[in-house]
Amino acid sequence: MQDYREYLDEILVSSDQLQTRIKEMGDQISRDYAGQTLHLICILRGGVLFLTDLMRHITVPLTIDFMAVSSYGVNRQSTGQVRITLDLERQIQNLNVMLVEDIVDSGYTISAVLDVLRTRHPRSLRVCTLLDKPERREVDVPIDYRGFSIANKFVFGYGLDMDEYYRNLPFIATVDLKRYRPDG
Repeated sequence: MQDYREYLDEILVSSDQLQTRIKEMGDQISRDYAGQTLHLICILRGGVLFLTDLMRHITVPLTIDFMAVSSYGVNRQSTGQVRITLDLERQIQNLNVMLVEDIVDSGYTISAVLDVLRTRHPRSLRVCTLLDKPERREVDVPIDYRGFSIANKFVFGYGLDMDEYYRNLPFIATVDLKRYRPDG
């Protein structure tokens, strides 16, 4: 894999913008859950950086757990078929649950995960996403906390990958699709 700058179109969200907005989201979540406890469920792998930064700004007592799901085929398009590849370790019955996701685009994945979690009878169930691509939505899903609404572009950085690389970048960038060829 080449240096990310070869594929960079633009930096969409800077590191400073990310951290400012994540702090605002953590403050809002803390106000909304004042006097309560919260159980955060992070969808792996893309959501990890967002989860760790977000939870540093949440002041109510919280616990965390992880799920891994797969819904993408070889074309970077959601297939609509969602498989849980790593399930929760903890029961969520009667807990205030917040699903923490890196990006919501078609809505298929988040909708399927919410359906599974609802069968486990949490006290409440909300969605917090760093990025939202409303233009791509094919399934209506509730988003309670949204970091940024973005255009329908291929993005990478800050947990989001390009062929599993560049998750470690401190910003979110768009890919120059004229120069990026995933198969070579």
